Amino acid sequence: MAFDSNIEDFDALGNDHIGTSENTPMRSDAFKLNNEEKIDIIKDDVRHIMETLGLDLTDDSLKGTPNRVAKMFVNEIFGGLNPDKKPSASTFDNKYKYGEMLVEKNITVYSTCEHHLLPIVGRAHIAYISNGTVVGLSKMNRIVDYFAKRPQVQERLTIQVVRELQNVLGTKDVACVIDAKHLCVNSRGIRDIESSTVTSEFGGKFQDMETRREFLDYIKLDTKF
Repeated sequence: MAFDSNIEDFDALGNDHIGTSENTPMRSDAFKLNNEEKIDIIKDDVRHIMETLGLDLTDDSLKGTPNRVAKMFVNEIFGGLNPDKKPSASTFDNKYKYGEMLVEKNITVYSTCEHHLLPIVGRAHIAYISNGTVVGLSKMNRIVDYFAKRPQVQERLTIQVVRELQNVLGTKDVACVIDAKHLCVNSRGIRDIESSTVTSEFGGKFQDMETRREFLDYIKLDTKF
């Protein structure tokens, strides 16, 4: 009975989309197996799930699905769990003495809800104020992509992006806003296809209301080419 009660508590936690840690929960032996070994194990698990659902895996359309899903999990949508894939974010001296806010907006976010393993799709907007160093623009996109490619909650993803850029740039003056749709809300449960979730993390000078407002105003700009 106690075990059943705990399971219900865990289900409720997931339905409310509550994260438990700023860091992605990882076991100490997470990288004991190499990628190929993980793929071999996962494809058997996927096959078991599909067979349990009653699917005929001898069908030409389905027979390759367990292997495809396993490879996708390990190499693609959960590839951000592997620290070897963490993007190197070299910094450069701010020789042109640009002292204003730099904003990279509308960064595509593809992630996966850790409660139901369904997609999170949206946009991230990042800003920082240089304290003497700058980072390549594409590196900000890569940092978002790296932390998104793992089972996530949006709040944690937002914080992780800010913390990483603060470490790279050596400044607290970093901000991130993410606006995303969660298919665990849009396609199941309440099935509200219109709603999206907005999260934010403001560090350093961005905790000042005037600086924060400037950043949010930049996000609203309609960029046309």
